[in-house]
Amino acid sequence: MNIIELSMQQTIETPHKVDIKRLFDTKDVQVVHITLQPGESLKRHITPVNVFFYVLEGKGMVEIGEETKVVGKDTLIESPANILHCWYNQGSEPLRFLVVKTPRPEKKSKIL
Repeated sequence: MNIIELSMQQTIETPHKVDIKRLFDTKDVQVVHITLQPGESLKRHITPVNVFFYVLEGKGMVEIGEETKVVGKDTLIESPANILHCWYNQGSEPLRFLVVKTPRPEKKSKIL
Protein backbone atom coordinates (compact mmCIF):
# COMPACT_ATOMS: atom_id res chain seq x y z
CA MET A 1 0.00 0.00 0.00
CA ASN A 2 1.33 3.42 -0.97
CA ILE A 3 0.13 6.27 1.25
CA ILE A 4 0.95 9.85 0.29
CA GLU A 5 0.41 12.66 2.78
CA LEU A 6 -0.03 16.17 1.41
CA SER A 7 1.82 17.66 4.39
CA MET A 8 4.93 15.63 3.49
CA GLN A 9 5.11 16.88 -0.12
CA GLN A 10 7.34 19.75 -1.22
CA THR A 11 6.03 22.66 -3.26
CA ILE A 12 7.27 22.30 -6.83
CA GLU A 13 8.67 25.17 -8.87
CA THR A 14 6.41 26.13 -11.78
CA PRO A 15 5.85 29.24 -13.93
CA HIS A 16 2.63 29.82 -11.94
CA LYS A 17 4.58 30.73 -8.75
CA VAL A 18 1.89 29.36 -6.41
CA ASP A 19 1.70 26.41 -3.98
CA ILE A 20 1.63 23.28 -6.17
CA LYS A 21 2.44 19.85 -4.74
CA ARG A 22 2.74 16.67 -6.80
CA LEU A 23 0.81 13.84 -5.15
CA PHE A 24 0.94 11.06 -7.73
CA ASP A 25 2.86 10.66 -10.97
CA THR A 26 2.84 7.59 -13.23
CA LYS A 27 2.83 7.09 -17.01
CA ASP A 28 -0.98 6.85 -16.87
CA VAL A 29 -1.95 9.75 -14.63
CA GLN A 30 -0.61 12.78 -12.80
CA VAL A 31 -2.27 14.30 -9.72
CA VAL A 32 -1.28 17.63 -8.18
CA HIS A 33 -2.71 19.68 -5.32
CA ILE A 34 -2.92 23.46 -5.78
CA THR A 35 -3.59 26.09 -3.14
CA LEU A 36 -4.37 29.61 -4.33
CA GLN A 37 -4.32 32.23 -1.62
CA PRO A 38 -6.72 35.19 -1.90
CA GLY A 39 -5.71 37.28 -4.93
CA GLU A 40 -3.59 34.54 -6.50
CA SER A 41 -4.21 32.93 -9.87
CA LEU A 42 -2.63 30.53 -12.30
CA LYS A 43 -1.25 31.79 -15.58
CA ARG A 44 -3.53 31.08 -18.54
CA HIS A 45 -2.27 27.91 -20.18
CA ILE A 46 -3.05 24.99 -22.47
CA THR A 47 -2.44 21.41 -21.33
CA PRO A 48 -1.81 18.73 -24.02
CA VAL A 49 -3.95 16.08 -22.24
CA ASN A 50 -7.40 15.83 -20.67
CA VAL A 51 -7.63 17.37 -17.21
CA PHE A 52 -10.20 17.46 -14.47
CA PHE A 53 -10.23 19.60 -11.37
CA TYR A 54 -11.85 18.77 -8.04
CA VAL A 55 -12.42 21.62 -5.57
CA LEU A 56 -11.57 20.61 -2.01
CA GLU A 57 -12.02 23.93 -0.24
CA GLY A 58 -13.01 27.49 -1.01
CA LYS A 59 -14.55 29.15 -4.01
CA GLY A 60 -12.83 30.27 -7.19
CA MET A 61 -13.31 31.29 -10.77
CA VAL A 62 -12.35 28.75 -13.41
CA GLU A 63 -11.88 29.61 -17.07
CA ILE A 64 -12.15 26.80 -19.64
CA GLY A 65 -12.01 27.94 -23.26
CA GLU A 66 -14.62 30.68 -23.73
CA GLU A 67 -16.47 29.93 -20.47
CA THR A 68 -15.85 31.33 -16.99
CA LYS A 69 -17.72 30.10 -13.90
CA VAL A 70 -17.50 30.52 -10.14
CA VAL A 71 -17.29 27.09 -8.50
CA GLY A 72 -16.96 25.84 -4.94
CA LYS A 73 -16.24 22.88 -2.73
CA ASP A 74 -17.11 19.38 -3.93
CA THR A 75 -17.30 20.38 -7.59
CA LEU A 76 -15.59 18.54 -10.47
CA ILE A 77 -14.72 20.51 -13.61
CA GLU A 78 -13.63 18.90 -16.89
CA SER A 79 -11.09 20.55 -19.19
CA PRO A 80 -10.44 18.78 -22.51
CA ALA A 81 -6.94 18.54 -23.97
CA ASN A 82 -5.54 21.53 -25.84
CA ILE A 83 -8.12 24.00 -24.45
CA LEU A 84 -7.06 27.18 -22.66
CA HIS A 85 -7.79 27.11 -18.93
CA CYS A 86 -7.03 29.10 -15.79
CA TRP A 87 -8.00 29.51 -12.11
CA TYR A 88 -8.46 32.68 -10.07
CA ASN A 89 -9.03 33.13 -6.33
CA GLN A 90 -10.82 36.45 -5.95
CA GLY A 91 -12.25 35.50 -2.56
CA SER A 92 -11.00 36.04 0.98
CA GLU A 93 -10.24 32.37 1.82
CA PRO A 94 -7.73 29.89 0.35
CA LEU A 95 -8.87 27.88 -2.67
CA ARG A 96 -7.63 24.27 -2.74
CA PHE A 97 -8.19 21.86 -5.62
CA LEU A 98 -6.82 18.71 -7.19
CA VAL A 99 -5.68 18.59 -10.80
CA VAL A 100 -5.79 15.19 -12.50
CA LYS A 101 -4.13 14.82 -15.91
CA THR A 102 -4.68 11.69 -17.93
CA PRO A 103 -2.69 10.32 -19.53
CA ARG A 104 0.40 11.85 -17.96
CA PRO A 105 1.54 14.61 -20.33
CA GLU A 106 4.71 13.98 -22.28
CA LYS A 107 4.97 17.67 -23.21
CA LYS A 108 4.77 20.67 -20.90
CA SER A 109 1.71 22.89 -20.76
CA LYS A 110 1.90 25.98 -22.96
CA ILE A 111 1.84 29.13 -20.82
CA LEU A 112 0.16 32.08 -22.56
